[in-house]
Amino acid sequence: MPRQHSSGGKANLQGISKRGDTYLRTLLVQGARSVILSAAKKLEATSWLHKIMERRNTNVAAIALANKNARTVWALLAHDREFRPDYSPSAVAS
Repeated sequence: MPRQHSSGGKANLQGISKRGDTYLRTLLVQGARSVILSAAKKLEATSWLHKIMERRNTNVAAIALANKNARTVWALLAHDREFRPDYSPSAVAS
């Protein structure tokens, strides 16, 4: 569902496409909308979601969050890992 069009070492991550499982996409978007509604007053000014909500419409922010969640879930399943909120990827040597 999350689209990617990368070339020359530059990653271009696009939005959620309408391909794939419609029900799963609906659940991701509804979950993101729920998070936005419950967290709208509690967000820290420095959080990723707060910055998106300042720049964009609420629905666009929900799709961005659903897209991020879909990528996170895919990475966890693809690499057979458990979710860790404190995880930070190791730096890749150039």
